[in-house]
Amino acid sequence: MAMDNIRNDKMLRECKHCVLDSHDDPAMTFDENGVCNYCRNYKKQYIDNAIFQSRKKEILNQQLYLFKKYKKGDYDTILGVSGGVDSTYAAYICKQLGLNPLLVHFDNGWNSELAVSNIEQITKNTGFDLYTYVVDWHEFRDLQLAYIKASVLDWEIPTDHGFYAILYQLANKFNIKYIITGHNHQTEAILPKTMRHSKMDVANIIDIHKQFGTLPLKTFPMLPFGKYTYYQQVKKIERFNILEYIEEYDKDKAKLLIIEKMGWRDYGGKHYESIFTRFYQGYALKVKFGFEKRKAHLANLICSGQMSKEEALAELKTPLYKEEVYKVDREFVLKKLGLSEAQFQNIMNEPVRSHMEFKSYLTGIYPKHEKFMRTIKPISSIVKKLIGR
Repeated sequence: MAMDNIRNDKMLRECKHCVLDSHDDPAMTFDENGVCNYCRNYKKQYIDNAIFQSRKKEILNQQLYLFKKYKKGDYDTILGVSGGVDSTYAAYICKQLGLNPLLVHFDNGWNSELAVSNIEQITKNTGFDLYTYVVDWHEFRDLQLAYIKASVLDWEIPTDHGFYAILYQLANKFNIKYIITGHNHQTEAILPKTMRHSKMDVANIIDIHKQFGTLPLKTFPMLPFGKYTYYQQVKKIERFNILEYIEEYDKDKAKLLIIEKMGWRDYGGKHYESIFTRFYQGYALKVKFGFEKRKAHLANLICSGQMSKEEALAELKTPLYKEEVYKVDREFVLKKLGLSEAQFQNIMNEPVRSHMEFKSYLTGIYPKHEKFMRTIKPISSIVKKLIGR
């Protein structure tokens, strides 16, 4: 398969510290030592941030107290699980801390056999209850196809947004105040905007589906601006990234631990527990859009001290997608999506379009959702202090 990026290597400037370059983000800046803004910001926010480092244990203990204080039913928290490293390890940590989260899985029809097995092992080894939301496949496929046909970059938005939405809906239904996530700065703080779009941009979802979808979205879970604000500001449902506040999260050590303690099995790349994600990140994102998301993942590991640049460069020389796996995945994905080889190739050859060519919360057409949430968050923090929370 052709995996060549459309780029001129002679024009690129690579960071001296990590493996990102000016193709990954044309707006990337460098200091006098040739270190990019992503590495500098990471160091400032996490490595050199003495307050953050010194208060991690204190913050975790405060949260554990609040989890128990505001527990109103069987569950003190809710935790989304995919079968991947981060969510599996987060479940293990919850068990060690004596928490009782409701585990939630968003089944979009693309789980690998390993993902299903890993989720079964999580429930078996923690004893936590599992709620699996099985999305209507015909609706979901129609929405995925709309994104693919629109030629926009982030084909993962239907899955990521649906998962976020069902977590908030279930937290509200079961009267759970805290959503625990496996998100962490050690492996996920760095991801250039060129490789993603806002997962919460419901206006974008609706407009892209309106223009390229064919079926009404009657059951697909969504978090429009008003509902998201209601859950956060009225119901006071909060997210807590638990892996940020334990002892320094090391991906390799976490893998070894969950293999031993949780019966977890490795599936290859980051988020490759989903066959669609594996095909998208391993093939489509690179071939159609010219980006290798693996570089951002490796940059995080370099900045968190879990890998050297030399090791990362060696990793980048290994195949992004094993040829034999790619061939099987391609046939499976196209068949499941109902696309012929010719139809898919035509889509791959279509010019890339920006998400911002469609309606968006990030423009003046709709409320600037993310800006509003950033504005209201400090106000909420002040209110919490005033009421002694």
